Amino acid sequence: QVQLVESGGGLVQAGGSLRLSCAASGRTGSSYAMGWFRQAPGKEREFVAAISWSGDTTYYKDPVKGRFTISKANAKNTVYLQMNSLKPEDTAVYYCALALGGMVLRASSYDYWGQGTQVTVSS
Repeated sequence: QVQLVESGGGLVQAGGSLRLSCAASGRTGSSYAMGWFRQAPGKEREFVAAISWSGDTTYYKDPVKGRFTISKANAKNTVYLQMNSLKPEDTAVYYCALALGGMVLRASSYDYWGQGTQVTVSS
């Protein structure tokens, strides 16, 4: 079993920054990938970013490229999402997820999910 605990959400003005963290514990193995997804009210959950276990490979949703950075601290089994130049349309509940088998982008392919953390960007 794997547990994911997120932190770092909050309220920020447009143009501001936030850093989300997600700590994984339990039987993660050593080949997992981690991703960030978000879900705004009335919308489906969507992919934001993902990173391979080694950290060498990353993927981003187009609207966040150049503004968000995903990174990983393997020693801490922790993944981060640095969000800069935030926009009101970034407002959502952000979820981290873990895929035991390696890099995937579809939500349905992730095995474990965190509880979510609210990010609200005011205009």
